[in-house]
Amino acid sequence: MSEEATPIDPWLLAKLVCPVTRTPLRWDAARHALLSDAAGLAYPVRDGVPVLVVREAVAIG
Repeated sequence: MSEEATPIDPWLLAKLVCPVTRTPLRWDAARHALLSDAAGLAYPVRDGVPVLVVREAVAIG
């Protein structure tokens, strides 16, 4: 089983945080999104650009 590589530079991914909780985000290849486990939100990545806008996020759970 091979995981899809993140479209975001690893250096940048290590610096990104959830705008709600300020906790680190993690890449989820299945959702093609950045997940905030603390907030229970998935932030989309469009054309390699993370969309860290709360109203664009989808609840996970």
